[in-house]
Amino acid sequence: MNHPDIDAKRIRKRLEDQRAALVEQSIESTDARATVELDQTAVGRLSRMDALQNQAMAKAEEGRRRQTMLRIDSALARLDRNEFGECLECGEWISAQRLEWDPTVLKCIDCAE
Repeated sequence: MNHPDIDAKRIRKRLEDQRAALVEQSIESTDARATVELDQTAVGRLSRMDALQNQAMAKAEEGRRRQTMLRIDSALARLDRNEFGECLECGEWISAQRLEWDPTVLKCIDCAE
């Protein structure tokens, strides 16, 4: 049974919308993560360094996006299995306020500490 004090349909919609936005951001940032051209005749050394730094930041951001999408997918799977809101450690219900704040949390506040 999903958490009795939450609206599972609303949580599902929120998670799906958040995931869709992350996918869109990922698509939009594809060029920023592309291989940097290192042709010294085309751009100067400082411009290449800036491009490499921007690429590294875009790749790190993509990694964070992927991790968030995995957490969202996990929360959606728990909703499908009717296990949403149960603490993975103690089996008690996670507080509704905690789930409203972040529906991807896996543990109650006591077990998370």
